[in-house]
Amino acid sequence: MKYPAVTAVHAQQDHILHLVFANGEDGFLDMKPYIDFGIFSRIKPSDSFAKVKVSFDTIEWESGADLDPEFVYSKCQKINKAGKENA
Repeated sequence: MKYPAVTAVHAQQDHILHLVFANGEDGFLDMKPYIDFGIFSRIKPSDSFAKVKVSFDTIEWESGADLDPEFVYSKCQKINKAGKENA
């Protein structure tokens, strides 16, 4: 299955990302469960975490950490137009 490309990403407080996808969906990805492992420990400081950007169809940080597009889409808690989380 082809996952929709990330078109925008915005770092929020407490290691949360707001993501917008090419299919019109958007939602939030909580990075706290992953922040202490491997390369992701480099983005634990809030100033490093904030340096996230769209790269190709996914996201990456200045430190070199990046995420698989399937992971980003599947772990993102989607919100609908009314602002309610989808199951």
